[in-house]
Amino acid sequence: MISTYQCLVDCHPERTQGASHHIAMADSEFFYTTGSWRVTEAMKEAYHENGYIIVRNMFNNEEVAKVREALEDPSGVQKFSFSRSDGKSRDLRFVLWNHPGHDVTGVMARTQRVAGTAEELLGGDEVYHYHTKLVMKDAKIGGKFLWHQDYGYWYKNGCLYPDLLSVFIPMDETGLHNGCLQVLKGSHRLGRIDHREVGEQLEADPERVTEASKSLEHVYVEMKAGDALFFNCNLLHTSAANNSDRRRWVFIVAFNKRSNNPYKDHHHPRYTPLHKVPDAALMECRVVDDLADKWFMRNDEDHSVPRNLH
Repeated sequence: MISTYQCLVDCHPERTQGASHHIAMADSEFFYTTGSWRVTEAMKEAYHENGYIIVRNMFNNEEVAKVREALEDPSGVQKFSFSRSDGKSRDLRFVLWNHPGHDVTGVMARTQRVAGTAEELLGGDEVYHYHTKLVMKDAKIGGKFLWHQDYGYWYKNGCLYPDLLSVFIPMDETGLHNGCLQVLKGSHRLGRIDHREVGEQLEADPERVTEASKSLEHVYVEMKAGDALFFNCNLLHTSAANNSDRRRWVFIVAFNKRSNNPYKDHHHPRYTPLHKVPDAALMECRVVDDLADKWFMRNDEDHSVPRNLH
């Protein structure tokens, strides 16, 4: 961690001036151990205080390679990809599906270490799969994400409470060089902030973000493939464009509590029972192109973006 921070100081001095800018802090950092993983009180406290926890090595190299191969397969989820403008001159590529399904990508989302951990961090009440998305920032051309809260989008979908979280799992190394995630630590405690439309994204009120950044730590969350970041739906986060020659693909699973079942139909599912599977099921799964039950979303179906409201 010291050498990484020193690189931040030496290579990006502008990011160490003004408000605090740090690589992910140790008080929210934990390590996955096969066979003995459980959500501890320390993890819950860190999640509620900081708005996130990082679990290092949650998926090993073999597991990551298996999921990456499924995501890259042209006969798999790639068939349903679309692009969205970042409000500047670049696009981000996505694939988004609403039900996990029984293929490799669905089994990964339904493992105990993913879905079970999400359930514990959300208080132990039953959760369901809200959606999964693959976010693809390709080398040299991948666009940026503006500062936002996920609940800035999901509030519009009829979710009364911010009882949702996302699990951010890189398929590639994510660092300063290729647009890693950045968060304002503890910003979930601000509550939902108003958002405005910029390009095909929603942006949190810039004035509030600026003021919040004066007192909250700005954390650059550098991660290796297979690490996992569990973060609150009101946590302010952003990411820069990918100007490097290395892609940045990230697998993100969102969960909602059954008790927070949306009061109206929208482009993500209302409560649907989730069948969790043992962690070992991921390596046992051989299904890639059975996508019938996944309910893929088209870009023009996202009614949380104002241009799509009608």
